[in-house]
Amino acid sequence: MAKFIFVTGGVVSSLGKGIATASIGLLLKSRGMKVTLQKFDPYINVDPGTMSPFQHGEVFVTDDGAETDLDLGHYERFVNESLTRNHNLTTGQIYNSVIEKERKGEFLGGTIQVVPHITNEIKTRIRKLANKVDVVITEIGGTVGDIEGLPFLEAIRQMALEEKKDDVLYIHLTLVPFIETSFEYKTKPTQHSVKELREIGIQPDIILCRTRLSLPQDAKDKIALFCNVPKQAVIEAIDVQDIYEIPLIFAQQGLDKLIIKRLNLHKIAKPPKLDQWQKYVDNSKNPGQEISLGICGKYTKLRDAYKSVIEAIKHAATQQKTRVNLHWLESESINFHNSKQQFSNLAGVIIPGGFGMRGIEGKISAIKYFRENKMPFLGLCIGLQCAVIEFARNVCGLKDANSTEFNPKTRYPVIYLLPAQRGKRQKGGTMRLGKYPASLNKDSLAYQCYQKEIIWERHRHRYEVNNRFVSTLTKKGLVMSGIYKPENLVEIIELKNHPFFLATQFHPEFTSRPLQPNPLFTGFIKAAIEYARKT
Repeated sequence: MAKFIFVTGGVVSSLGKGIATASIGLLLKSRGMKVTLQKFDPYINVDPGTMSPFQHGEVFVTDDGAETDLDLGHYERFVNESLTRNHNLTTGQIYNSVIEKERKGEFLGGTIQVVPHITNEIKTRIRKLANKVDVVITEIGGTVGDIEGLPFLEAIRQMALEEKKDDVLYIHLTLVPFIETSFEYKTKPTQHSVKELREIGIQPDIILCRTRLSLPQDAKDKIALFCNVPKQAVIEAIDVQDIYEIPLIFAQQGLDKLIIKRLNLHKIAKPPKLDQWQKYVDNSKNPGQEISLGICGKYTKLRDAYKSVIEAIKHAATQQKTRVNLHWLESESINFHNSKQQFSNLAGVIIPGGFGMRGIEGKISAIKYFRENKMPFLGLCIGLQCAVIEFARNVCGLKDANSTEFNPKTRYPVIYLLPAQRGKRQKGGTMRLGKYPASLNKDSLAYQCYQKEIIWERHRHRYEVNNRFVSTLTKKGLVMSGIYKPENLVEIIELKNHPFFLATQFHPEFTSRPLQPNPLFTGFIKAAIEYARKT
């Protein structure tokens, strides 16, 4: 039977529950256990797919095409396993499922209530993951005290009644603020947060304290006393520059040992294997060189919108013992005349995914600069579409070339909506989503990076390269180096006689891991290092 760990958060949002949850998963996996991780989001949206990045940050896509919370990206990167749509549930999905069952008559005419029907559905989704694993770790999104989160907290409270005593563990992440004027840490917010939990009926077993610096012992003792936990169960979650250091900090304080003891996992727990992880963190802290890279997009004021891209850059750069200084380039402010000023100090630029017209002409102008000045460029999703438009306009002479997303009346729709996508009014989950194969041209930069003829990567888009114009583009030198053969769709484009000019219809950032960087990011970083050396 699987054990269940529930991670909650208090005082303020965005404390790092996702990183804490992922770190716990890594620690247990490093001890030989089979672990899976799950996130419940209290918002009523069915999924984050239609939410603005300014509100939600990145939409992370799984192999099976689920649009999920960005924390699933952290889970995958830390435990190095691919998750599914069953690992991220929202209030919208839970209520939707219960209402559908009611419409089918599955409740025999009974009155449908939050307790037991909604809470039962939540518990069913948790237990659904319990097969073939030793531990299920479930993060409850939001902050304790939020009205939206109450059904989830009630459901996990009931789990302790229904499972054996040593099969359920509660971990609460809270903020311990430091007051500069009095030069002391304040434990009262943590006390109140735990009080809220206990009023619901949940007594945390372990408290993770998000803090700027190490807590003095008297503050830990106070938290232990007033929150009713053993002193050794008060664990520091100290601010760090590199999130991948967090599991090591937890391990130093014995968090994995606490969990093993409380859940009676001694029989299956092995000595921890964190040597490779420690090596990665050491390389990250002690790089041999630095380069500057640009990320050109329209959500640059909210960095979480590009979370997986940022992490994929880190993975590849750390592998090369290189520190990357990121420069954020607002695409709306770019034109071809100011390109030299914008890009002259950079070793390469990434144009990540996005939707809509805003900032598109700036991206196209930027790509023209990268192409003509042989600067390393990696385009992702809309980055590929803009690269095709730029090439069609400025190399093929199709001056009006565009995507029908940006100009439905363009004479040269080099990017267009597939017939199967036309007329769809429902926005959520209607794109080409999830993992698809691409066949690579062996005489290509893409193949040089992957060293495979068939690759599988994740997608999230509606618009495709229009095959009507492929011959015109290829005659002028644009290489279609990756194809989704079942529908003859362009997956990768590149240029020859360029240090690194490559763009993908898919999102390679979603499959990058700290110890296994995505090959395209590795190739891009290597090219940027060489470009910086020469310039």
